[in-house]
Amino acid sequence: MQQATATVDIAISGGSFAGLAIAVALSQALHGALRISVIAPTFPAPANDAPIDPRSVALSAASKNLLSALGVWNDIASVCQPVSEIAISDSDLNDAVRPTRLRYDTVLPSGEPSMWIVPNASLGAVLLAHANKAPGVSLIANRRVTGLTDHGEAIALTLDDGTDISTRLAIAADGRRSTLRDASGITTIGWDYDQHGIVATVTASQPHHGRAVQNFLPNGPFAILPLTGNRLCITWSEQTGEAKRILAGTPAEILAEIERRFAPNYGHLTLENKPQSWSLNVHLARSFIAHRVALAGDAAHGVHPIAGQGLNLGFRDVAALVEVIAETARLGLDIGHGTTLDRYQRWRRFDSLTSTAAFDTLNRLFSQNSNVARSVRGAGLSIIDRAPHLKALIVQEAAGLSGDVPKLLLGQMP
Repeated sequence: MQQATATVDIAISGGSFAGLAIAVALSQALHGALRISVIAPTFPAPANDAPIDPRSVALSAASKNLLSALGVWNDIASVCQPVSEIAISDSDLNDAVRPTRLRYDTVLPSGEPSMWIVPNASLGAVLLAHANKAPGVSLIANRRVTGLTDHGEAIALTLDDGTDISTRLAIAADGRRSTLRDASGITTIGWDYDQHGIVATVTASQPHHGRAVQNFLPNGPFAILPLTGNRLCITWSEQTGEAKRILAGTPAEILAEIERRFAPNYGHLTLENKPQSWSLNVHLARSFIAHRVALAGDAAHGVHPIAGQGLNLGFRDVAALVEVIAETARLGLDIGHGTTLDRYQRWRRFDSLTSTAAFDTLNRLFSQNSNVARSVRGAGLSIIDRAPHLKALIVQEAAGLSGDVPKLLLGQMP
C-alpha cells in the first residue's frame, strides 16, 4: 500500500458551489471539529480577480435560506435580483408576437420572493472566501482524484500527482463527469438531447421590473432572467447545429438572433459579453452512495435547465448530507458508515429521480411542434392561469419549501 500523505475526516472532490458549501456548512455546524479537505483542479476566482462570466443561476428561497444560515447571503445580496413575476409564452420562432399564456407572482405568503437570480462568479467567489477562513477546512488546488482504494474503516483517494489522502468519508461533488464517482464504481443512466445551451448577458434600455420570462420555442426554451440594474441573463436551448451556427456569427448577428426570440419589449438591447455554450444532457446516478462515498450536486444528477433548478437540487443534497453527517458526528458515531449514508440516500434520491424525470418530460413536451402537442400545452397553461391555488402550489414548490426540508434550507444550522 502506498503511504498516505495526509489523513482527514472528510475529503471532498470538487471545488464549486456544492463542494464549497458542504465544507463551510460542516465547519460551522461542528465548530471546526472535523478535518476537511476540498480537492479540485480549479476553484472559483476571488471576487477581485473574477473573469467576465455571463452565467447566472436561479436561486430558490430555500437555497437563499441555506446561504443565509452560512453567513454567505449578506456578502452577495447586493448583486442578487429578486424575481417578482414569471411570464410564459408558447409560440413559433417566426411569430410576430408572443402572447403570454401563463403569468403569476412569485411572492411567498411570508412576503419574501420565491426566487432570486444570482451571478455565478459572485456566488463562487463568496463561497471560496468563506471556505478559506472556515476552521478545519483546507483547499487542495490543481489536483484531481484519479483513484480509490478501500481499506475497510477508511478509504484512500489517489490524486493525479500520485499522493494519497486517507479519509473516513469521501464526497463526490466534482460535477457531471465525476472522477470520484467513477472510481467508486457508481454508474449513471442518462442521454444527450442533441441540444446546446447558450447563455449571454444583455442590457436593456427599459426596466424589467423583476420579471422573468420563459418563451417556449420549437427548438427549446428561451429564458429572460432579470439581473440588477437593467441587465438580463439570456439562457436558451437550441438544436446543436443551429447553436453552432448562431455562435459562429458576429456580435451584431448574435444580438439579432436574441432579438428574434425576445419578448416582451424591453427597448434597445446591448450585448454585454461573448455568449457561452455547452451541450445539454441528463443523467442520474444509479446510487448516491458507495462504501464511504456519497455523491452530491451534479455528480449525483444533471437535469435539463428548462426549469432552472439544477443548483437548487444540488443545495438540497448539501443540506441533507450536512445534517446527516453533523448529527452522526455529535453522537460520536462513524460518519462514513453505511447506516449514515443510507439515510442520506433515502432522503435525496427519490426527489432527485422525480425532478429529473419531470424536467425531462417538460423539455420533450415543449420541444414538440405538432398541433396536438401545442394544443395540450395551451390547454394546460390555460388551466393553470385560471387556477390561483395551482399557481400557489407552483410557487411553493419552486421555493424548495415542500416536503421533508433539511434544516439548512429553513435557514437553521443543523
